[in-house]
Amino acid sequence: MSAETDAPISGPAPTRGTNHPSLDCPKPSTAERRPRAQSPLDRTSRTAGRKRVPAALRDRVPAAVRKRVPAILHRRDFRRFWVGQSVSLIGDEVHRIAMPLAAVKLFHAGPTAMSWLTAAPMIPALLLSIPAGIWVDRRRSRRRIMLAADLGRFLAVLSVPVAYAFGVLTLTQLIVAELVVGTLAVLFSISDNTLFAAMVPKQDLMEASSLNNGSRAFASVSGPSIGGLAVQFLTAPFALVADAASYIASAVSLSRISPVEPEPAPRTKSNYLVGLQWIARTPGIRALSAAVATVNFFDFIFQALFILYVTDYLHLNAGLLGVVLGAGAIGGLVGAALTRRVVARIGIGTAMTVGFLGFAAPHVLVVLAGGPKLLVILTLFAYEFLSGLGVMVLDVTANAYLTAVMPDDIRSRISGVLQTINYGIRPLGALSGGVLAVAVGMRGSLWISTIGASCSVLFLLPSPLRKLRELPG
Repeated sequence: MSAETDAPISGPAPTRGTNHPSLDCPKPSTAERRPRAQSPLDRTSRTAGRKRVPAALRDRVPAAVRKRVPAILHRRDFRRFWVGQSVSLIGDEVHRIAMPLAAVKLFHAGPTAMSWLTAAPMIPALLLSIPAGIWVDRRRSRRRIMLAADLGRFLAVLSVPVAYAFGVLTLTQLIVAELVVGTLAVLFSISDNTLFAAMVPKQDLMEASSLNNGSRAFASVSGPSIGGLAVQFLTAPFALVADAASYIASAVSLSRISPVEPEPAPRTKSNYLVGLQWIARTPGIRALSAAVATVNFFDFIFQALFILYVTDYLHLNAGLLGVVLGAGAIGGLVGAALTRRVVARIGIGTAMTVGFLGFAAPHVLVVLAGGPKLLVILTLFAYEFLSGLGVMVLDVTANAYLTAVMPDDIRSRISGVLQTINYGIRPLGALSGGVLAVAVGMRGSLWISTIGASCSVLFLLPSPLRKLRELPG
């Protein structure tokens, strides 16, 4: 939901029904529904080449350790997928540092060029998410789409250090590479929602969502450090090799799984409206979409002004600011670990509501920060930690809820609409931040953004979500 994490309605993880088979038992293919006798040759060919862990080796792992491993990680497909995506998320954090530094250090890019470089990967999410959702729903294998997207992003990112090595790298190439990466990320994210639902039974959705968001929080802690060191010792373009390699890790994990995916959706004249119509007539999703749009709009007003306010008004240098920002990732790790317990105690709907408020309300600490520098640092640290914890509770619960209720046959089309809502509102909020700062000043703008983001919870209070104890069946 925040600038540092994927929102629940994005397909961070994020970015996940009324008329579809239970997630406990994924829809089988026609061949699987028709039982047939197996010959010894069939059984042998299906097991050939699989490496089995000897029982003696398995027995060496203490039972206490095995019990502490989340149940969902005992599922081979999900475990392989999760490992690959965890590595890829770290690569994303390296990319987030290395690409802008390449533009600044090599080409002395100014504000206009940097704005284009920043906007390039976001433009496809705004323009292509809905048609991409329609196209993905018609495909038989979403896994292959994700695999192709990983390989395409690998080539796009790798083109930067290769061009740099041959002395032909340009700022235009950086922007085009970001545009390609953003376009393929849309296809990957929308396909991911369907694949995730195919791999995870309903009773494990909370656990799987916690693991995914925990990986994202861990990447936010470790990725910037890895990226900073890589840029320092290898230069920014060559640091991107680590990001390119992470896409290969993701592609390898995808090539080694085989979940049973839903059948392709039939072609209909109302394709473009199906996802939007379903959201409009589903009260819980309608309320969640409105709340997400509101909190993202006002939060990006805040994010557009935060760095400037902290450095110019609170007089923090870059080193201290980096330490403060790391607190958000630590809060995210804590949130990922605690969310299941919170849901078990107060229910998923209340936890989601608390997540919205827990993410938005701590913004007030930035507005109130002042006094001795140590007090300012501690106040900002508390803001980042509490907000990171709150957004993780929100992301885990919202992703699990979305995965449980979205119908399989239009899942990608719904994801496309939700991703448009989620990402389309962000640049509007950021631009509004600049306008507000001129009209009412920095401090007044931060107050408006804090109050507005906190009011997002009002959409959930009258909705069925607030009283929801467990995920729908």
